Amino acid sequence: MTAEGFLEGRRLQLARGVLLQCIMGGYPPSRFYGSDDGDLALVADPKQIHRLPWSQQPRALAICDADELTGESSRLSTRGQLKAVVARYAALGLAPVVATELEFFVFAPHPDPTQPFQPPMGLDGRREDGHSAFSVSSNNGLRPFFSEVYACMAALGLPRDTFMHEMGVSQFEINLLHGDPLLLADQTFLFKHLLKEVALKHGLTVVCMAKPLAHTPGSSMHIHQSVVEADSGRNVFSDEAGEPTATFRHFIGGQQVCLADFTALFAPNVNSYQRLCHPFASPNNACWSHDNRSAGLRIPASSPVARRVENRLPGADANPYLAIAASLAAGLYGIEHRLEPSAAIQGEFEVPDNLSLPCTLHAALERLKRSHLAKELFGTEFIEGYIASKTLELTSFFDEITPWERRVLAAQA
Repeated sequence: MTAEGFLEGRRLQLARGVLLQCIMGGYPPSRFYGSDDGDLALVADPKQIHRLPWSQQPRALAICDADELTGESSRLSTRGQLKAVVARYAALGLAPVVATELEFFVFAPHPDPTQPFQPPMGLDGRREDGHSAFSVSSNNGLRPFFSEVYACMAALGLPRDTFMHEMGVSQFEINLLHGDPLLLADQTFLFKHLLKEVALKHGLTVVCMAKPLAHTPGSSMHIHQSVVEADSGRNVFSDEAGEPTATFRHFIGGQQVCLADFTALFAPNVNSYQRLCHPFASPNNACWSHDNRSAGLRIPASSPVARRVENRLPGADANPYLAIAASLAAGLYGIEHRLEPSAAIQGEFEVPDNLSLPCTLHAALERLKRSHLAKELFGTEFIEGYIASKTLELTSFFDEITPWERRVLAAQA
């Protein structure tokens, strides 16, 4: 839209079905979004209008809500779903607080998708070989790129906590500062968009796939969650003596009950399960533990005022609005129904059958399809539409034969 049109308040409309467009570009049958495929209104959030610092031509981006023309939020909107979950907390006098940790890979340009990704050529003329995890000098070859990333984050008002080289080859992680869930989802979305745009300027490719390289750790989007009293800001996970509260236990209990049903919301792509089923500290379970990275729900070591629950299931490919909404909805379900968690696990452990999660997209979608709880919390329209879109993507994947099948199976008798 032109700046003039935007400033005049001209309404921008979008076909309802676009919210269910699959990643290949197609759509599920129109019954999932209304046979007329009528319009939605895109309503800009006045707090999320940003001049794009990486664009040579003056350009701005506005994050919008997708609203029905009657004024209410569209049930197909993931941002709307997150706002609805936060409102349910507010009705109880509570406010959730979240932070996201986003991992990503920086690769050389990659025009041939049949070939593996490669790290970029550094200023020293060499490619990183994987020995740079947590090194303070590991990104020297990418310093111009990261310098512009930092500058663009500052221009967009994206505060960063820590930035580090992760375990994978040319893999990095940013920790965004904790705050309001909708704000953190917006910031996570903006940061991923920023990364890809700045990378293109520097002749690089940023990849937020869950598992872009074999035999290498995948990329996560861990979600740290706590709940405070809306009026006082007191963390309701800790009592006056600094001990865990019943609300803390119930929040974990809700996460444990819901994670299997919600796995397809946290792990939305075929590739998501490459990360979960070949884990490098990426557990595919609903166990919980104090500071054990093998548990899907980890309680980081912290002071009582910062007591929180880290959901380690989502990958970097997850929709931040939907992943945060699903995780917080699970915790709230536990609080409302006073659900008790299993016993905490420590050290080496076997995952009980009732705490294991689906390990393929097909299994996760089948579990979501049978979930009355998911439809209760997010609405039948959203869940059925989401499943229809993801089923198209899964079918498209099965329409192709992989190099592994040709390499290994062609010689079999």
